[in-house]
Amino acid sequence: MKRTLLILLIAGFTSTVLAQNLTIDQKVDSLLNLMTLDEKIGQMTQAERGALENINDIAVYSLGSLLSGGGSAPTPNTATAWANMYNQYQAQALQSRLGIPIIYGVDAVHGHNNVYGAVIFPHNIGMGCTWDTSLVRAANQVTAREVAATGIDWTFSPCIAVPQNERWGRTYEGFGETPEIQKLMATASVLGLQGPTPGGAESILACAKHYVGDGGTTNGTDQGNTEVSEEVLREIHMAGYIDAIDAGVGSVMASYNSWNGQKLHGHDYLLSYILKTQLGFRGFVVSDWKGVDQLDSDYRTAVKKAINAGVDMVMVPDRYIYFISILKDLVESNEVSMSRIDDAVKRILKQKFLLNLFEKPFSDNLLLPTVGSAAHRNIARQAVRESLVLLAAKNDVLPLHKTNQKILVAGSMASNLGGQCGGWTISWQGGEGDITTGTKILTGILNMAPGQVIYSLNGETTEDVDVAVVVIGEKPYAEGAGDRSSLNIEGTDVDLVKKLKDKGIPVVTILVSGRPMVIGEIMPYTDAFIAAWLPGTEGDGIAQVLFGDYTPQGKLTHSWPKSMNQLPLNVGDANYDPMFAYKHGLQSFPASLGSTEIIPYGAALNKEGNTIVLGLSDKVTSFSASAEEFTVFVDGIAQIGAVSAAGLSDTDSSMLSITLNQVLNASGASISLGYSGSGIHAGERVLSPFDNFFVYNGMLDFGLPINTPGKVEAEDYFDMSGVATENCTDVGGGLNVGWIEDGDYMKYFIKVNVSGNYKLVGRIAGFNAGTLFFQFNDSIPAHINFTSTNGWQNWQDFSTNIYLESGTYVMKVFAYTDGFNINYYNFQLLSGIGENSPVIDSIMVVPNPGNRHIQLNFNSIKPELLAIGLYTMTGKLAQELYDGKTQTGPNQFNLVLDPALSNGNYVIELRSSDKRYFTKFILTD
Repeated sequence: MKRTLLILLIAGFTSTVLAQNLTIDQKVDSLLNLMTLDEKIGQMTQAERGALENINDIAVYSLGSLLSGGGSAPTPNTATAWANMYNQYQAQALQSRLGIPIIYGVDAVHGHNNVYGAVIFPHNIGMGCTWDTSLVRAANQVTAREVAATGIDWTFSPCIAVPQNERWGRTYEGFGETPEIQKLMATASVLGLQGPTPGGAESILACAKHYVGDGGTTNGTDQGNTEVSEEVLREIHMAGYIDAIDAGVGSVMASYNSWNGQKLHGHDYLLSYILKTQLGFRGFVVSDWKGVDQLDSDYRTAVKKAINAGVDMVMVPDRYIYFISILKDLVESNEVSMSRIDDAVKRILKQKFLLNLFEKPFSDNLLLPTVGSAAHRNIARQAVRESLVLLAAKNDVLPLHKTNQKILVAGSMASNLGGQCGGWTISWQGGEGDITTGTKILTGILNMAPGQVIYSLNGETTEDVDVAVVVIGEKPYAEGAGDRSSLNIEGTDVDLVKKLKDKGIPVVTILVSGRPMVIGEIMPYTDAFIAAWLPGTEGDGIAQVLFGDYTPQGKLTHSWPKSMNQLPLNVGDANYDPMFAYKHGLQSFPASLGSTEIIPYGAALNKEGNTIVLGLSDKVTSFSASAEEFTVFVDGIAQIGAVSAAGLSDTDSSMLSITLNQVLNASGASISLGYSGSGIHAGERVLSPFDNFFVYNGMLDFGLPINTPGKVEAEDYFDMSGVATENCTDVGGGLNVGWIEDGDYMKYFIKVNVSGNYKLVGRIAGFNAGTLFFQFNDSIPAHINFTSTNGWQNWQDFSTNIYLESGTYVMKVFAYTDGFNINYYNFQLLSGIGENSPVIDSIMVVPNPGNRHIQLNFNSIKPELLAIGLYTMTGKLAQELYDGKTQTGPNQFNLVLDPALSNGNYVIELRSSDKRYFTKFILTD
């Protein structure tokens, strides 16, 4: 009888919903009254699709939500496959007792960025620089339409973090450094995603994140501690949420960070009292990926804290069955109240009703043709154009000409679609190369000036060119993998710009990055500098501005620092003195920082500390200035008589070279330049006297060198990519470097006090075998191979030998695998070289396996007559490669192998008068 009555109630509920004669709140209450505790907890559970033990679990456990984490996609990764996958999951949900549909979530944070072929917009930092709320709303409408086309109901965006320190790896996810820009764009984003009223065929649920203070952590550490007063938290970090709530945002994601030591996922004051009671938020709170797990090492305690604090749905994302059992036990033991469960479930169900999921649970195939459509790409292209910030320009280098101008395009980001999209593109961390469809920056330039463009990755060309466009920037990253201790431009990128300028070629520099970088070293050498942020798939939008079809419109939403010493730097700070201020951006052609007078454009002290290059806003036509008219300041103190000469550059008359009497002792110092003369002219314009013009300190960010022989602690890098430090249990304790992935690197500034042959020891622990590759001043390669130590803190020594001359080096250490930690490197000077000591060591062939063009590297302790031969595995000489004398120290031979050789295994022999050395090589074409 009871079962029959229940069936009648369920049937009655369904017919009532279809009749549409109840308010949504009444529908929610009616459904809630029919639900068991298990079904309620199921609605509070979000599982990753790839973690489902069985697709039937969706119905068995009445799961409320599924998600695709970054890179979690069907095969093939097409819009149609996504829609089919969604429908399959939804069909399972409808098989549950009450037939409650799931709500499916993705990180569609700059377009439907998980789907191959979808339109990818600029990341939020670029969208913020448009200052165009109607465009941001339109972009989010496109995102909603493409997401809805694949059936997905919910995106974990917008991110309305207020980044206060550009070291943070998620800086690009926020619109800018002030509540002003977040408030504007929060409203526009929510209205674009959800529409004026939720439930339309082309609208989806928005999620304001990460609540709250994620952008204000100490030192910009991802998931760190935000140490501010409640007044600052409300004024800076909470303001955007108020506007998002006013716009009707349906969900809010709790943040990984802590506020004054307490994790947000367990912060009942902020989640329940402030967000839900004071701010009147009526949607539901979802946790971040395993965010609940961070509250306590005991999972039961962690779940209890999170639910009681106000988390309504838990992004588990994998152990969903265990989570359900834990939460059920907490309710049955009265540690979590039924009223708390009911409140959470009501909030979730209400959004499902608002989205019309009960009436239209499946994807709309009519929307599929819109994914990646030309109309959508036009809007993304507009966003690219408006997001570009022209930081500086001179010498009328812009706009470029479509005819009668030979244009060289160079740099690592010129032909790199994945690079220009950044993280959260196709996969969580993003990737380089052709990871999706779109228009590369190079392609856009080629299309604008057919026959006028030469492309060279490294800037090498035998042709005469009129101008160079150099596209440089950061490799893709996401979240903590993007945390940086240094935001200096890569040395190879700096050298590329300098090399072209030294040839007398005007240079336009385009920076592809997720944040402002330290660009002072480049500024004197570039005629225009454009911040392109992470523009997404429509690279031709950049070309349209370069060639003057559109004028630049972007204005900064971040203060641009002069050096790392200034960070954190935000508008309103005491002694606010950025390189480029908040809302800066040139907006006309021809564009120049100077107009009626010559002004200093950029200055840099070289790494040797003996020359300052000063760029000016105009080409000098008359130069009459003495060394005495220039004054160098170190930490505000004038260095009297430090300048020995001043003159024009041989290749560019808008650049001055200021020679110093001796190496400036300025490592770690701030440097500025003054001028007191009146004899530098550009036509009618004159360079007026100035004081304390900022000089980028090329010695600054290296700090003091670490002396060797001796240990170099792994955590003492001055720059890195992707790694983090953690407590170390090795002898001596301290820290080690961990969280290492393939391709990560660290840079160290070292001083070798004694020339000689060194045993280079790496102190390593971990579960994987791999290779550490070393470079010293971008050459002298060496490598350490290591094996698994079967434990994160089971430390062992692995080593190689290397010859180093005395002097200072930037040592760059690359990882070629993941799953290991580094404690330190130890440079051990090998004492007296006896008769039996090897003269040749550190032999390496690159690439290996390789084709017929290889490079043989080794160290020679003294000059030595040497014959090098290639032998088959049976000992037969296949080819003589070299017969001559080596040099002391590193040796490098570029070898071309006989085209008649067969693919396979070979041995390279290095034979001196009394010793033979061998290394294996695999030939593959």
